[in-house]
Amino acid sequence: MTGTGPWVAVVNAQAGSSDDPRLEEALETLRTQVTLEVRSTEDADDLREAVRAARGGVVVAVGGDGSIHAVVTAIDDLDQFDDVELAIVPLGTGNDFVRTLGISDDPVEAARQALDSDARLADLIRDSDDRLVVNAAHIGLGAEANIKAEPWKKAFGPVGYAVGAVITGVVGKGIRASVTVDGQPVHSPRRLIQVAVGNGRYVGGGAPLLPEADPFDGSLDVAVVWAHARWKRLAYAWRLRRGRHPMRDDVVYLKVHEVTVTGESTPANLDGEIASPSTRHAWRVEPGRLRLRAPAGAPPDLPD
Repeated sequence: MTGTGPWVAVVNAQAGSSDDPRLEEALETLRTQVTLEVRSTEDADDLREAVRAARGGVVVAVGGDGSIHAVVTAIDDLDQFDDVELAIVPLGTGNDFVRTLGISDDPVEAARQALDSDARLADLIRDSDDRLVVNAAHIGLGAEANIKAEPWKKAFGPVGYAVGAVITGVVGKGIRASVTVDGQPVHSPRRLIQVAVGNGRYVGGGAPLLPEADPFDGSLDVAVVWAHARWKRLAYAWRLRRGRHPMRDDVVYLKVHEVTVTGESTPANLDGEIASPSTRHAWRVEPGRLRLRAPAGAPPDLPD
């Protein structure tokens, strides 16, 4: 039975978090109850070997959202979704996906939660280029903000996301594009400034971009936002900080199964990684695809 076999912790040797002093404490917490193998990985081949080693058991993604994405992609490459469970010990800067799951951002507490939780069937999202999305994907303001935030993130960490968002909100022009959800058009009176889809609620180090997202509900959440005057964009960004933006009249927020965006060439942000610009972006949900160890009460309610 899945989960009764080996536990394999995957640590990205290239990530700075591999030197985090809390890492060994978290690994020791896991070792109190399971026999744990630790794999230090440097490339996709190493990742796939680690996932193979966890067959019939649990692979532990140690790191941030990028590490989770990489491990799930390796599971997909091996078509091993039925043969392995995923646990998460966060050590990244953003840790957006674990917020939705109710997993602690303290790695030692997260290790305890991984031991105490049962595997739940979580949804995944797949795009038209066969790439998986675990947390969220978005085009427009969010992707542009991520690009502009890179130099600021190096200096300020997660605060750099906010700096990039403000810069983009002021100078961005939006994109000409059309959106369909489950085959039906979403009517937008102006240029789009953002289209976001996801299983997870948070992006950019804690912004609740998709505040009603639930990775266990069999659907994907989509937010379509169109452009107004710059001061209204800043008002949108302010509402977004509290997850209140779906109530605005320049936002369409839905739960659907497929989303397609066609129009001007633009890059997409896929779980924090920027994909090449394209004139077409499409995503569909794959319900219950991933065996994910997460607290039974997840996702928790948004804080007031």
